[in-house]
Amino acid sequence: MKHIIILGDGMADWPVPALAGKTLLQYAQTPYMDKLARMGRVGKLRTVPDGFHPGSEVANLSVLGYDLPKVYEGRGALEAASIGIDLQPGEMAMRCNLVCIEGDILKNHSSGHITTEEADVLIRFLQERLGNDRVHFYTGVQYRHLLVVKGGNKELDCTPPHDVPLHPFRPLMVKPLTPEAQETADLLNNLILQSQELLKDHPVNLRRMAEGKDPANSIWPWSPGYRPQMSTLSERFPQVRRGAVISAVDLINGIGYYAGLRRISVEGATGLYDTNYENKVAAALEALRTDDFVYLHIEASDEAGHEGDVDLKLLTIENLDKRAVGPIYEAVKEWDEPVAIAVLPDHPTPCELRTHTAEPVPFFIWYPGIEADAVQTFDEASAGEGSYGLLKDDEFIKEFMKH
Repeated sequence: MKHIIILGDGMADWPVPALAGKTLLQYAQTPYMDKLARMGRVGKLRTVPDGFHPGSEVANLSVLGYDLPKVYEGRGALEAASIGIDLQPGEMAMRCNLVCIEGDILKNHSSGHITTEEADVLIRFLQERLGNDRVHFYTGVQYRHLLVVKGGNKELDCTPPHDVPLHPFRPLMVKPLTPEAQETADLLNNLILQSQELLKDHPVNLRRMAEGKDPANSIWPWSPGYRPQMSTLSERFPQVRRGAVISAVDLINGIGYYAGLRRISVEGATGLYDTNYENKVAAALEALRTDDFVYLHIEASDEAGHEGDVDLKLLTIENLDKRAVGPIYEAVKEWDEPVAIAVLPDHPTPCELRTHTAEPVPFFIWYPGIEADAVQTFDEASAGEGSYGLLKDDEFIKEFMKH
């Protein structure tokens, strides 16, 4: 049996008063997810262990069943692997957002969703002006970039910028957790303030402001860590002789790299609501013909949640259903070799809060011949009645892969 996980990032939500108290999954038109939940089995998964922040790196590692206390090294180290940076001993990697600061307020975490082409110019400029033998900036995708510091101490308190839109930025700057980390914290805070001076009048930002767009006028480093020590999925599940990851997000591709999954790049994959679902589905189906396992990650709902846009998030959920889940199910349901399908979010991203939360997420598993439970729809409330109950740690991936 082959296996595919379809991950709708941040798809879970809270009840919305404007939607008659329903969550977005309850309100959205999702006939395929409801059908597969009805034909399969349903449950909830705790993806954020105690003591961990509900970030996508934590939640997606949990979905794949990794022991977070043993393998977690932050987001930066995973993204380094995705863009081809081979971290060496003593090198600390951090996610480095390009953010928009307005006065003393962190307006948004994405600089108004700056393009990769614009961002590349700014990151190269920062490397030229601030980079040295110890500090190196690397271009990632859109607003998501990488900062590597030789000899950096990761014992830092860093605030994810998507958690704090419209908050004053200065109280949120890097703080040391130990006296030994003070020097690293000072270095990073100086880089933040220096970047603001350098970027405020950069031609890319002057042009963006003239077009009514948010400028990318500050860096924001966070999620520090070293090279993680992770076993591959094949080492944990010998039936996975070959696997693939499909995502527009460096973080997920980095997890895939350490999990031993080959990365499939898809033309038109943006990480936003306008991502090319059809190309992603085609790539997933092609991979399933040769591979044993596919991790198909779609970011759109998470970004809509961060923007607090209920209508946009509803659109992303309905697109996931009709443009990804449905076509994949219709394609594989008659294959000679059966395919198991699991669909779930990694964490909630409530529009009301505009950031991640740690509540357990709904999931379903379907494959030909599975004995269905009584759940009729796929949403946060009905999943609580599913026959899998509440799973944690590696219980979901073991259950999914045992068939």
